[in-house]
Amino acid sequence: MTRVREATWEVLRRYGMHRIFANPGSTEVAFLTDLPDDLEFVLGLHEGSVVGLATGHAIATGQPTFVNLHTTAGLGNAVGALATARVNRAPLVVVVGQQDRRHLALQPFLAGQLDRLAGPYPVWVDQPVLPQDVPAAIRRAWHEANQHRGPALVVVPMDDWYAEVDPALGLAAPVEVRRTGSAPGPVADQVAGLLRNASAPVLVVGAGADNRACWDALVELADRLGAPVWQEAFGARAGFPQDHPRFAGHLPAGRSRLRERLAGHDAALVVGTGALRQYPYEPGPLVPAGLTVTVVSDDPAELHHSHADLAVLAEPATFCAAVAGRLPPRTVTAPASDHARPKAGPGTTVAGDPVEPPAAGKPLRARHVFAALAARLPEDVVLVEETPSTRPDLHELLPARQPRGFVSAAMGGLGFGLPAAAGLRLADPTRPVVAVLGDGSSLYAIQGLWSAARYGCGVLFVVLSNGRYAIMDRLAEKHGGKPPWPAFDEVDVAGLAESLGCPARRIVDHADLLAVLDEVVPTLAARTEPLLLDVPVATEPRFQP
Repeated sequence: MTRVREATWEVLRRYGMHRIFANPGSTEVAFLTDLPDDLEFVLGLHEGSVVGLATGHAIATGQPTFVNLHTTAGLGNAVGALATARVNRAPLVVVVGQQDRRHLALQPFLAGQLDRLAGPYPVWVDQPVLPQDVPAAIRRAWHEANQHRGPALVVVPMDDWYAEVDPALGLAAPVEVRRTGSAPGPVADQVAGLLRNASAPVLVVGAGADNRACWDALVELADRLGAPVWQEAFGARAGFPQDHPRFAGHLPAGRSRLRERLAGHDAALVVGTGALRQYPYEPGPLVPAGLTVTVVSDDPAELHHSHADLAVLAEPATFCAAVAGRLPPRTVTAPASDHARPKAGPGTTVAGDPVEPPAAGKPLRARHVFAALAARLPEDVVLVEETPSTRPDLHELLPARQPRGFVSAAMGGLGFGLPAAAGLRLADPTRPVVAVLGDGSSLYAIQGLWSAARYGCGVLFVVLSNGRYAIMDRLAEKHGGKPPWPAFDEVDVAGLAESLGCPARRIVDHADLLAVLDEVVPTLAARTEPLLLDVPVATEPRFQP
């Protein structure tokens, strides 16, 4: 199996960094010993001279140049020269040796606090969490230095170099990054060629594609390719019309099911997000064998941490429209995904069936609430989601039908949904806003109801109350243990809302839910005061993001 140092040497070759500018120290010996003949070691007698040599080299070539520095002393000696390189816009990839990670906690001789030592002068700093991440971190440092025109630092413990590379890890950096500038031009030709030559292309979209121009371009592109379109896992906004016939659903957040969804495809175009977002770690490859991944985004950081063969820094709508214009319609439609949902309309299950109401005497479930909303909400509704344990059901039953039709927290922290919904309505009172929240989520920002009432934000807040952190309970069960946190079913969300000046109603059964929604939903467009519906629901027995 390949070791980290051999994999890193391949990175240096791939990106044309055939010279290593250095003044060696003991923390770098494992990397430098038996250096291959095609990699040239260039010695400087002081680190200031080392970085100065590399800076001149980078200015002359216009490409990132590789520098190797020795822990605290070497980096400290080089800081002034690194500052000069930054102001001179000289791209450098700077690898700084660190003590053996196996005893770093003991602060051994030569260990250093290296990530902050150079201050603000590096354009990017990374300390890879695992040895297997080192080659990809150096690859990303090349892209960061090239993008931002300055030194990018990677701190590498000395024992990492002899670690074996796990091919399923260390993926987080693209092989190639291209920038379109003011016109797509040759880059659009390259991507169009990749898609044209693919036998079964697939599109994956994210929050960065959530605007009308990008939706229109992606619809045209998907139709020309005959390709299914998936939404990224845990996407904060919808990157494609989710009631469109080519919309396949939401990608799962675990590797094994992700590989199942993408199996049979040979080219994936990922637009408006990184590749590919996950939640629980699972062993094995990220994508199926034979799949070429291209990412398009206007966010360099999003590109630089992607597992991609090609990353394109471009405005997504303009670029996708240019690619679509270079593709003829396919005479044979690419096979649809086996996992794509039938398009039977909002409020139906993946199988196309309506959600049956609860049996007499049985409690409401989240699915009953989502189906009732789906049957009544207008197409232009802005749906704000913060109900983690039932989010997959919400996605299934309440598809986004217009840009900005779905908004959620990108980071996963609770407390976003309630105040964000009020802010969305305050900024654009022409569109109805409905926030679907768990009761645990709502309690993180319940005071936002006062502001919603005070400033006339006519949001409908639908709080699914099960009196507990259901997602945490399910995760604890997966770990085979009993959660130590108690339930909080004595909390009266409706009462809290009223104490904050927000009208509230407590739903008692399915018939009451339907009657209240029939009364309230037609008023949403013109509504100038918020309303909270406190809806008791049964806890879901499973969670599979």
